[in-house]
Amino acid sequence: MTKQAGMPTDASIITTYRCPMKCRMCNIWKHPTDQSREIRPGELEKLPRLKFINITGGEPFVRQDIDEIVEVAFKKAPRVVISTSGFLVDKVLALAQKFPKIGIRVSIEGLSTINDYLRGRDSGFDRGMKTLMGLRSMGVKDIGFGITVSDNNSSDMLELYELSKNLNMEFATATFHNSYYFHKHDNKIKNEDEVINNFYELTDRLLIENHPKSWFRAFFNIGLINYIKGNRRLLPCEAGTANFFIEPYGDVYPCNGLEEKYWKESMGNIRDFDSFEAIWFSEQADKIRSLVRTCPKNCWMVGTAAPVMKKYIRHPLTWVVKHKIKSVFGIKVDRTSLPGQFNVGQSPRQGDLREKIQYLG
Repeated sequence: MTKQAGMPTDASIITTYRCPMKCRMCNIWKHPTDQSREIRPGELEKLPRLKFINITGGEPFVRQDIDEIVEVAFKKAPRVVISTSGFLVDKVLALAQKFPKIGIRVSIEGLSTINDYLRGRDSGFDRGMKTLMGLRSMGVKDIGFGITVSDNNSSDMLELYELSKNLNMEFATATFHNSYYFHKHDNKIKNEDEVINNFYELTDRLLIENHPKSWFRAFFNIGLINYIKGNRRLLPCEAGTANFFIEPYGDVYPCNGLEEKYWKESMGNIRDFDSFEAIWFSEQADKIRSLVRTCPKNCWMVGTAAPVMKKYIRHPLTWVVKHKIKSVFGIKVDRTSLPGQFNVGQSPRQGDLREKIQYLG
C-alpha cells in the first residue's frame, strides 16, 4: 500500500442503471442493474470525508432507499447533488422536503418536442419542469437543469439557457460521449459547425453576465468546443486523484468515460475492503492513476474537468479575465482560434487517441 495520492474531494455514486427514460444518446436503460445486488446505504458509510457528492444513475429516484443514501451522503460531504430526469415528480419533491439543502439537477434535452423525442418518453419535459417549479416553490435553492448537446438540440440549448436565467436556476452543458457507462460507442455530432456556433453563442452570453461562475462556465464550454473538434483536452485529466465514481455493484472507477476498446479497470470493490483508504492507497489504485495519466481519450465532462480547472486555476482565470474584458466592449470570442492545450506537465501520451493494441503495448 502507498500513500502518494492525496485524499479525493469529489465523488459520484451511480446508484442504479435502472431508468424509466429511453434516451437516444444513452443506453443505460437497456442494461438495468439487478436491484437485489445494488450497493446499500450502509456500505457507503465507508466513504471518506469529501467536499462534494453527486448521486446519479440511471435514475436515482427508482431506488426505494434513496433517502437513506442521501442521509449517508450528507454525513460525508456538505454538498450533495442528485442528477435526475425529474420524471418521478412526487418522489423528488418528497426527498427535498426531507433534505431541503439537497441539490437537484434535472436533465432536459430541449424544449418540449425535442426533449420528449430524445428522452424517449412523452411528458418528460412537462414533468421535469413541474419538478423544478415544485422545488422552487418549496424554497430549495440548489436547483437547475442541464442539457447533453447533440445534432438535434443545440439551438434549443440557447432557449433553455434563457429560460434558466429567467427562472434564476443553474444551467449546465455536456455533449456526446461514448463509454461503458452510457453503453454507447457511436455517439458522434455530424453537424459540427452548427453545434459549435451555438456553443460559441452560449459562451458569449455567459461572459456578459455579472456572475464569475458564468464566466468560468464559458471556459468550460470552450473546452466542449475543443472536444467536439477532436483536439486534446485544454487541461489534463486527473480522474482517480481528486474524484472517483462508485458503480451500482460497488466497483470504484476513476471516471465514467472509460471504454473497453482503450481500457477499463477498477481500483477495487468497496465491498471487499474494510475502509475506503485501503482501496485509495492500494497498488491497484496507483496503477489506475498511471493509466489515467496516459489515457488515450479526451473526454471533457464536468466531473473530471472541474477539479483540474480549480487545480490549475491560473489558466482558466487568464482566459476568463481576457475575454470578460473584451465582452465589456462588445467583442465576441474569436471563432477561428481555440486556446490550445495548456502545458502543466502532463504526459504527451494522454489524449493521443491511439488504438488499444498500441496503448497496451
